Amino acid sequence: MNVCVAGLWHLGTVTAACLASAGHQVTGLDAEPTVVGALLAGKSPVFEPALADLIEAGLASGHLHFTTDVATATRRADVVWIAFDTPVDDEDKADTGSVLERAAQLFPFLADGTLVLISSQLPVGSTRHLEQVWGDRANGRTVSFACLPENLRLGSAIETFTRPERVIAGVRTSADRGRVASLLQPFTSQIEWMSVESAEMTKHALNAFLATSVGFINEIAELCEQVGADAGAVERGLKSDSRIGPRAYLSPGAAVAGGTLARDVMFLSELGQVHGVATHLIASVKTSNDAHRRWAARRLHQLLGGVSGRTVAIWGLTYKPGTDTLRRSSSVELCQWLVDQGAAVVAHDPAIRKLPENDGYRFTLAETPLSAVRGASALVVATPWPEYRQVAAGDVATRMVRGLVLDPNGFLKATLGTHDGIEHVTVGRTCK
Repeated sequence: MNVCVAGLWHLGTVTAACLASAGHQVTGLDAEPTVVGALLAGKSPVFEPALADLIEAGLASGHLHFTTDVATATRRADVVWIAFDTPVDDEDKADTGSVLERAAQLFPFLADGTLVLISSQLPVGSTRHLEQVWGDRANGRTVSFACLPENLRLGSAIETFTRPERVIAGVRTSADRGRVASLLQPFTSQIEWMSVESAEMTKHALNAFLATSVGFINEIAELCEQVGADAGAVERGLKSDSRIGPRAYLSPGAAVAGGTLARDVMFLSELGQVHGVATHLIASVKTSNDAHRRWAARRLHQLLGGVSGRTVAIWGLTYKPGTDTLRRSSSVELCQWLVDQGAAVVAHDPAIRKLPENDGYRFTLAETPLSAVRGASALVVATPWPEYRQVAAGDVATRMVRGLVLDPNGFLKATLGTHDGIEHVTVGRTCK
């Protein structure tokens, strides 16, 4: 099929490259010439494992193209896949208006019979809104709309796209169902078919449920810290119940980060306000998560008796491994807070070689994990990069003034957590 993917940040770039790898003829569209220029040179605008190689392969095969010209991108498109990034502010509120406007700007160029597939993260009702806007601009053309909620995960996005557990698809007609099935046939036949509004709501409900699970177990974990219980044991007890199950999102650790889950919590809270439906539980998830984002700050202050004048090392700055984005990183927030409190902060991240200029970063970036911990009174393992499991505990302990390691998720329990010279602290467990 001929596909135009509109919006070339993480979602759009992965979508375009994966579709091209399956033999579809794909044109990626973005208004930013620098983004398109980099992609034409085989460079992704955001780091994702194996994505650059997939882009280069698509360009070499002739199945993948990139352009800033809307007419060129949409001229022969059977499907226009809306994949614009949805900006989120520091309060988890999404700028959906800009995404809807960018999508509507494509309408004058759409050919008769085009299927518009919405994957950008937008609130329920957005597809209906775009259909109404289209109705005012159709000029005799017929275009249909469907919803394929974004389901990618930074760091494993290609695997998620090409081998999904299942795909949620919202369509209006059986004809559109057939076209979506053909488009996804190289990747999966496990498609949950439903109405467009149901698909939009499923995305919100899924992320809100996951965020609720994270908030719930972290509140339990902080209670465990105070009463001497082991949150890991409590987790095992919960997951052994068949009504919950072993894959439940109930692992004590860091707060929800990055904005994806929190964005859908906000969508549902705002939807409740608009329709006069009380959403007490959903609304409280954000409050709980925001409070837990300060766990490391609270524990550092408690265990060190204050951080002023101390040196604190931070391992990991990106909000999760497998990406190089610092946007909405709780690790960066912690670094800035520590500096405000009078601490000296030295950070390391394998994906960050240089801190962006003019963004107000006030901490030092180390070249290696061990150089980051030299002279530190505490180390916070903020991002669970696999590289940190290769660092010897003895080398860490001998370089630190005090071997205090805060490891929210217990990621380095098998290495740093077993050394006599290290106090290993995780969410929900007392210090050993």
